[in-house]
Amino acid sequence: MQKRKPILLKLFENDNGGKYLFVSLFAIVMYVSFANLLLTQGSFFYMSTFTVTILGKYLAFALLALALDLVWGYIGILSLGHGAFFSLGAYAMGMYLMRQIGDRGVYGNAELPDFMVFMDLKELPWFWYGFDNIFFTLFMVALVPSILAFIFGWLAFRSRVTGVYLSIITQAMTYALMLAFFRNDMGLGGNNGLTDFKDIIGFSLQADGTRVMLLIISFFALFGGYLVSRFIVKSRLGRVCVAIRDTESRTRFLGYKVEQYKLFIFVVSAILAGVAGALYVPQVGIINPDMFSPLFSIEIVIWVAIGGRGTLYGAVVGALIVNLASTYFTSALPEVWLYALGALFVVSTLYLPKGIVGLASKVDFNKILKRGSK
Repeated sequence: MQKRKPILLKLFENDNGGKYLFVSLFAIVMYVSFANLLLTQGSFFYMSTFTVTILGKYLAFALLALALDLVWGYIGILSLGHGAFFSLGAYAMGMYLMRQIGDRGVYGNAELPDFMVFMDLKELPWFWYGFDNIFFTLFMVALVPSILAFIFGWLAFRSRVTGVYLSIITQAMTYALMLAFFRNDMGLGGNNGLTDFKDIIGFSLQADGTRVMLLIISFFALFGGYLVSRFIVKSRLGRVCVAIRDTESRTRFLGYKVEQYKLFIFVVSAILAGVAGALYVPQVGIINPDMFSPLFSIEIVIWVAIGGRGTLYGAVVGALIVNLASTYFTSALPEVWLYALGALFVVSTLYLPKGIVGLASKVDFNKILKRGSK
């Protein structure tokens, strides 16, 4: 009797790139975590809390890139509005963190966040209710982006809006939300956003242990998001999605409800983006309407294009590499970075249609190792 393969092994079949990537990331995360907690600052191998935080931020961005690749790489929806789903999840977590401040704010008001006291609000807005509970917050992190994605997708896909027109509409959506969140009367901090967080579920956000735990959670959230995406892609649903991406009219002619498939993938992608936003906020310490900017959504597209669209793990690689380069160049050569990023996107689009991972897949490492051993 033939034994069934474990589900994890089945998901990683023919996916050596994803396997090697997550083994490497796990090793890096574990090393950075233990080097931060167990070694002294004088040690050569010590990893600073800043390194822990910046790596956690990269992993949150990697999950966001993965969410975009699921819709762009496998069903052909080039969304320029994923920054909106990310920001909604981030604001949901930010509201919880603001409620945790209590009377430790500047004004010492246990009921209202500082910006509400400054704006002379007398009571907490109704949509802030429940955000003092972490479980309610986590539910809203997934629910709010999914509702927006469902409403937007249902209207757009049933109207058969596709291609560049759909991309423009998604960009208009995130721009409209950015303008709304900039308003002070929205009750979400206006242009200053939400910041000055103190702790999360009772643990200080300034403590090294909390930072390390957030890093580890970010890794496992990314890994979980990757497994969900791989499960979808390898299933019959994923094969239908690829057919829609390649020949939508023929797939519709065969009797498939194209709009329903698009809507489902779009909503799942929005949930992943919302989770990424929720992981980003406690590690970075701020969320403001700038994250709704269409430029940020375009930057996410660049991460996926450079890493390799339609590979999942390529999106993760692209997000990590581009953000690592951004951290270095924005401090060393800030006036050059945006030009370099644009040039990198153009080069990858024209000469590397499958991105960095596509180029790496063409390299025969066995030949290189054999030559090195001679």
